[in-house]
Amino acid sequence: MNNGKVLSFVGLVLVLFSCQSTKYKNMFKENAEAKLISNQFSFTEGPATDKTGNVYFTDQPNDKIYFWDWKTDKIELFLDKTGRANGTFFDKNDHLITCSDNKGEIWKIGKDKSVEILSKGFEGKRLNGPNDLWIDELGGMYFTDPLYNREYWTDFKVEIPEKHLYYRNKNGKISRLEKFVQPNGIIGSQILKKLYVSDIDANKTYVYDILGEGKLSEKKLFCEMGSDGMTLDKQGNLYLTGDGVTVFNRKGEKIHHIKVPEKWTANVTFGGEKNNILFITASNSVYTLETNTKGIK
Repeated sequence: MNNGKVLSFVGLVLVLFSCQSTKYKNMFKENAEAKLISNQFSFTEGPATDKTGNVYFTDQPNDKIYFWDWKTDKIELFLDKTGRANGTFFDKNDHLITCSDNKGEIWKIGKDKSVEILSKGFEGKRLNGPNDLWIDELGGMYFTDPLYNREYWTDFKVEIPEKHLYYRNKNGKISRLEKFVQPNGIIGSQILKKLYVSDIDANKTYVYDILGEGKLSEKKLFCEMGSDGMTLDKQGNLYLTGDGVTVFNRKGEKIHHIKVPEKWTANVTFGGEKNNILFITASNSVYTLETNTKGIK
């Protein structure tokens, strides 16, 4: 290749890189930093956004659920005694569905604070501790069931040694889908027809095509990073947590990192009036970050 062609090629690469960098830079406000909302908790997890844009989240060690009111930018207590809720997600009727791992259960909680236990186990055996979930357009839920020994478990006995991804259909039937080292964060998109699952101890995140009710393609490696929790934006970028928040594009390429001044960032979601506020649960705190993008359904 002659010098002229080399220079043209290099120039093209630089232009493409510049366009890509500008595109991703424009996802976030210039010089924006995560804003501390409150640090009154023990360990925050499981953020989920209701129909009005308020974000509910758990303080698992203290067995409580709080919510962030976007109108006031304040935190309020929603529920005490939650079954040690961890990951959460709102269904189409605005019920909060929780992975309540004190007894390995899945709960449905109404805005009136009524509680219904949706699941107590699988094939007559106690689940290890449902951790995170995502609900599809049919009303079925995919959920992860890792094993983390909790100090509040008094009479726990492992009944399912393997750690799996499960699917519970709208009628309550649970199917076991896939075994992992330690499945944790999960998120899907009805629009993209994709499901992402983190195998946190294997330091990997996988992606599936959603083929039907509880039916997935073979899993494909998305990136070499595990995650405690995750969310998606409308461009299909995936946000993973741990050391702050790391953003990957649809190809599994790292495109951005959001610093969070905590030892561990557990989870993240989009909320607020315009669904453009990144709500971050990290150690004993919660943060928000305004963006130029939005979450995806």
